[in-house]
Amino acid sequence: MQNVTKVFSNGTLALKDMSLDVRPGEFISLLGPSGCGKSTALRIIAGLGDASSGSIDWPSSKINAKGLPEGDVGFVFQEPTLMPWSTVFGNVHLPLKLRGVSKSAARQKVMEGLESVGLADFADAYPRELSGGMKMRVSIARAIVTRPKLLLMDEPFAALDEITRQKLNDDVLKLWEQFGVTVIFVTHSVYESAYLSNRIVVMRARPGQVYADLEVVQPRVRDGAYRTSESYRAICQTVSDTLQGAIHSAES
Repeated sequence: MQNVTKVFSNGTLALKDMSLDVRPGEFISLLGPSGCGKSTALRIIAGLGDASSGSIDWPSSKINAKGLPEGDVGFVFQEPTLMPWSTVFGNVHLPLKLRGVSKSAARQKVMEGLESVGLADFADAYPRELSGGMKMRVSIARAIVTRPKLLLMDEPFAALDEITRQKLNDDVLKLWEQFGVTVIFVTHSVYESAYLSNRIVVMRARPGQVYADLEVVQPRVRDGAYRTSESYRAICQTVSDTLQGAIHSAES
């Protein structure tokens, strides 16, 4: 992102001169107060919205006619956004179906995606038969079935209970390591960002822009013991202090 500004049609200035370089293989969290433009930035990166000024550059990807990377981006929304009339298999097959890949030809990739999120036994189930956490796992499987280089996640676990949220955090870390995908993860949670990321970008309140860019040194194994460790507490403290600084800088 290079000096990206976004002004909505009602005059709201959501982002102002926001610049961000993302390196391959990183797990970046965008953290900031409500309304700071985190989701807006993510949608512009995904091509789901246009910048009013500034640019998005994809130096390592093949660019299509719309100026977007060719099949290199997966997106997980705040809600699972599953098709209720389709099975779990059908929902995960959708991105491949839109590319003209038949159900039989896609079967192996779809089942591998479901296996990676622990839902291979639920391929024939319908969304109404799944819990909230399981629905989000289907959404994640759908986003990775095309093996994207970049996975964008917009507060995917915000509506889930804490136990389910922690389990899915662990699942996402495993997928990140397994597929070597680059992740940009939007969250309001200091604790979630400190647990998941090797880089945390703290945004100031509207208009959104980068307030601080924190490199985080994480252990290879992150588990229940790590959540109660002094090193994790120290990271959370640093991130929390930085977020408070961002909030107060906007107020002043």
